[in-house]
Amino acid sequence: MGLRVLKPITPGTRFYSVDDFTDVTTSKPYAPLLKPLKKSGGRNSYGRITSRRKGGGHKRKYRIIDFKRSKKDMFAEVVSIEYDPNRTARIALVKYEDGEHCYIIAPDKLKVGSKIIASETAEYNDGNALPLEKIPVGLIIHNVEMKPGKGGQMARSAGSSVSLVGFEGKYAQIKLPSGEMRLVPKLCWATLGTVSNSEHFNLSLGKAGRSRWLGRRPVTRGMVRNPVDHPMGGGEGRSKSGGGRKHPRSPWGQLAKGLKTRRTKKASSSLIIRRRKDK
Repeated sequence: MGLRVLKPITPGTRFYSVDDFTDVTTSKPYAPLLKPLKKSGGRNSYGRITSRRKGGGHKRKYRIIDFKRSKKDMFAEVVSIEYDPNRTARIALVKYEDGEHCYIIAPDKLKVGSKIIASETAEYNDGNALPLEKIPVGLIIHNVEMKPGKGGQMARSAGSSVSLVGFEGKYAQIKLPSGEMRLVPKLCWATLGTVSNSEHFNLSLGKAGRSRWLGRRPVTRGMVRNPVDHPMGGGEGRSKSGGGRKHPRSPWGQLAKGLKTRRTKKASSSLIIRRRKDK
């Protein structure tokens, strides 16, 4: 996978870069694993906007991904590596020995024709899935479960991975990309390797319209709004409201910087060894 930088022949292409899609092997998705994807526009069942800055965007169909690697102890062959408009990573279409097809998150080094398996006795090759207790310390993993049998929830975006640091009782210690260290039950499954499409975060959209294609609507700073619309709005010119600055707030008055919003009695807090912001 690589990036292609366009010649700046128009203002819109001056800072524009696109994916060259050299790692994608087909442009046609597998129809039985597609389903409709309805857009909400950020609105709830009453038609009121509850999530701002969403709306529009290109039509998509959802690809049904097997995050659980549900077919155990059966080899599957990689049929194709595909683009998924709903996520940053590539997805791989695999065909099991019994003829069933599934989509999985594609690891970085997975190629068409490779054989992969989800098994407690699997080899330590990229794309194979094992329980954490069967994986040697130090290996790089992704698509990690947080509860046994729930399916992978951590390290699923492009280029992300998790390090297996050690074991403590019935838990495994993992280090997340954010720097957070946490405990996960040893019975949880994970896939070996790093997630594909690691160059994704070097992409430059180049123009506002490209954000609209992705369904992202414009963002207006609170300081340039009116007092009725935002706690930081109002004033003649770039006002900081009187002699001192106002603390940044959300439109509903919630402090935007420094205020901890995580519930203090959340059950999973006991599983976090080191937080991502700890020095």
